[in-house]
Amino acid sequence: MEEAGDVVFRLNQQGQILFASRRTVALICCGRTLLGEPLAAHVAEIDRAALKATLIEAIEARSACRVELHLKTPEQDISYELRISAFDVDSDNPGLLLVGRDLSAQHATEERLRHMATHDALTELPNRLLLSDRIRMVIAQARRSGQGFSVATIGLDGFKKVNDGLGHPVGDAVLRMAAARLRKTLRDSDTLARVGGDEFVAVLPGTHSDAQIKLVTGRLIATLQSPFEVDGHTIYVGASVGVALYPDHAEDEVRLVALADAAMSRAKETGKARCVVYSPRQEGSAPEHDISLEAAMFQAVREGEFLLYYQPIVDAHTREILGFETLMRWKHPTLGMVPPVRFIPIAETNGLINLLGAWALKAACVQLKQFEEVAKRSLYISVNISPRQFRNDKFLDVLDDAIAYSGLDGAQLVLEITEGTLMIDPVHAEAILSKMTERKARIAIDDFGTGYSSLAYLKRFPISVLKIDRTFIRDLPASQKDGAICNAVLDLAKHLDLSVVAEGVETEEQLHYLEQRGCQRIQGYLTGKPMPANVAMAALKESTYANLVPTELRQVHL
Repeated sequence: MEEAGDVVFRLNQQGQILFASRRTVALICCGRTLLGEPLAAHVAEIDRAALKATLIEAIEARSACRVELHLKTPEQDISYELRISAFDVDSDNPGLLLVGRDLSAQHATEERLRHMATHDALTELPNRLLLSDRIRMVIAQARRSGQGFSVATIGLDGFKKVNDGLGHPVGDAVLRMAAARLRKTLRDSDTLARVGGDEFVAVLPGTHSDAQIKLVTGRLIATLQSPFEVDGHTIYVGASVGVALYPDHAEDEVRLVALADAAMSRAKETGKARCVVYSPRQEGSAPEHDISLEAAMFQAVREGEFLLYYQPIVDAHTREILGFETLMRWKHPTLGMVPPVRFIPIAETNGLINLLGAWALKAACVQLKQFEEVAKRSLYISVNISPRQFRNDKFLDVLDDAIAYSGLDGAQLVLEITEGTLMIDPVHAEAILSKMTERKARIAIDDFGTGYSSLAYLKRFPISVLKIDRTFIRDLPASQKDGAICNAVLDLAKHLDLSVVAEGVETEEQLHYLEQRGCQRIQGYLTGKPMPANVAMAALKESTYANLVPTELRQVHL
């Protein structure tokens, strides 16, 4: 015991020290004798009751007991685990033996691991895990006080250009500096977290009125407008902010962050460097029941109510199915089939589109392999990519996962993107499209002619397919103007070596008109409505246009 590296005491029944090892004496009193002193005098006051109770327990139970407490030293209190054993228990004056193990290194390691699990390594801010816990705490406080609060998502504007142009080390430095500025702008009672990439989330207790939100978000935007000086570079990045309110917009932490993120995306789309407060009627046209429909969507994801339908894309000359466009459907248990025009905009706004889109892409790739087993030939699958998906930092990871999981050749995958999506940030779009084509995926411009229709971007972007919107097909062949537009698109595509798919073909006359003018592929109710996978496989068993869809199914509204 004298030479032990751990702390060792012998006590009498009254808790007085009868023996202390050299290590113990050196630690607690730098060599001064401890004999006769009560051990409690050398224990932190907050732990003395626990010490007394454990001493009594060891004597009465006649067995070893453990207690964790802090021993007082000249420099600091040190956490120790004491193992207390009684001896001479049958005598009139039983004693106690205490052996203590220093827990300070273990506690430091545990604290470091807890910090790593709950904080962002780059900025040292709370991460998404700790953010959720903080929001739940603020929700509990708000319920007790009856006072609302707000959650703000802050997205840096133009940050991707910093990473792409100057490299990630410079980008990381900007993120650290931005985090420090934002943290300095907020109150001690606020929480600032980094949730990934260039996005931060601030939880603002007691901030609920329009005036309060305007003041706080104005400061957040202003603090990031000053330039950042990094390695001789003067860098300008702004910020767009989206805000969701408790309890007005949501009453749980997941939806609050999702809705704030949706509002932030809206701020970026409508000019950047501004704040948008979430509204279920941001476009001014959402029906009254969209709020309840939105709530039902979260439940639908958990219950697996979303499913995929497939519409054939057909060779205009041979009448053979070349592939399918994947279309999402929602089968609600009481509402029945909810039209995509109702739920897709909501999913785009509340952030669910990323989750649904990732699932749809993976499931469509897997389904194509099953289609090919039935058709005994190669096909392709076309999947729509929403603006929010396209801007998501994880989209390329989602694409890689879908291709790897399904075993699909990337060349069999066509990703449909609208013109408007590409025009939001053409530099970013060009970089992402290039990486998509590195995976052999082909890019289709959906609804061509209804958006910006910038011919310069047809040359700039790695586009393979143009899809003529149904609005130009509907009145063919009678409409001379629609005919002129279709002819121009077909002629342009021919000279740019692009494929063309005409959407919304519903009559033989339309098909004949387009085929005569060189349109290679068609899609529409004439050759097949969107259909479940099992019906699509039945259609694949037929090789001619006349039998493309079994007779008994042609009139079924799918």
